[in-house]
Amino acid sequence: MQVCFNCRQGIDIAGKIGRREVCSGCGKDLHVCRNCRFYDPQAYNACHEPQAERVIDKDRGNFCEYFSFRETAPETGRPTAEPPAKEKLAALFK
Repeated sequence: MQVCFNCRQGIDIAGKIGRREVCSGCGKDLHVCRNCRFYDPQAYNACHEPQAERVIDKDRGNFCEYFSFRETAPETGRPTAEPPAKEKLAALFK
């Protein structure tokens, strides 16, 4: 299933996503790095495609020729077993 990185609404567009396509739910561009299957914030330039040109703003429409819409919901972050720093600090001063 293709979903928007911003609002997580399902995308119902057949074929390739054009550079000017926008999400019907939130109005954000769809041809963006964060919707691409090659996007990984932990990778060099946040992209696993070695031939792709560097894109600075990962949330805005771009002209990347290697764009391929991600088929699953994007991850919201890496799960962690440790509590956030703010909680640790609050526990320290109780």
